[in-house]
Amino acid sequence: MNMLNQKPELKSPTRCLCSLVLLLLLLTITGLTTNMKAQNWVQMREKMVSEQMRGRDIRSASVLNAMREVPRHHFVPEQYQQLAYDDRPLPIGWEQTISQPYMVAFMTEQLQLKPGMKILEIGTGSGYQAAVLAHLGCLVYSIEVIPELADKARQVLQQLNYNNVEVLTGNGYLGWEEHAPYDAIIVTAAPEEIPQVLIDQLKEGGTMVIPIGGVNELQYLKMVYKQNGQISSQSLMPVRFVPMVDEPSAE
Repeated sequence: MNMLNQKPELKSPTRCLCSLVLLLLLLTITGLTTNMKAQNWVQMREKMVSEQMRGRDIRSASVLNAMREVPRHHFVPEQYQQLAYDDRPLPIGWEQTISQPYMVAFMTEQLQLKPGMKILEIGTGSGYQAAVLAHLGCLVYSIEVIPELADKARQVLQQLNYNNVEVLTGNGYLGWEEHAPYDAIIVTAAPEEIPQVLIDQLKEGGTMVIPIGGVNELQYLKMVYKQNGQISSQSLMPVRFVPMVDEPSAE
């Protein structure tokens, strides 16, 4: 056969039209599926807020709204995303967990935060608590001792445009002196006693919420107040948090 004289096969208008219709159908189905998933996440968050928070004792409208808006499923491994809005902590790797949604809301509400406040968080973990604080309009400085978790949290927070959060890979027992003093401090891992450096970096009139207790001991979530250079505290509830790790600061 003389290939030079062979005429190219012409696609019929009907075939082209069918291909175009099929492509549009696939795009429509993909778009509908994505939209359905997004609506499902919204419904799950609304149910979480209604049953786990408003149905208990969370009363702050701003905290409830932040919990309704921040997409927790982005902060957990993919295999756990369908459980993201359940009333439970979830593993995030490196023997760490993301706290149950109620605990995040409860600790946040205790601080009585206002937009523009400067917050120190010890224990970035997944970055979810930092995102909730950022959604409230706070400037968040968060410290994570595990480099892999710190890197992952930075990535997710940036993807979700929480630009008012800075994450430091380092030792929470040293605090973050560069940005001190802080209006409030939130600690999401349990030391055996309140680190003095965190007290020093807390602003006069500031508050701190922190779990206290050893790994094999009963831990208590405490509310700490700094007034006239003096510290007072009250126990809020028994809790179970991962231990606060004392590691050399990152260079």
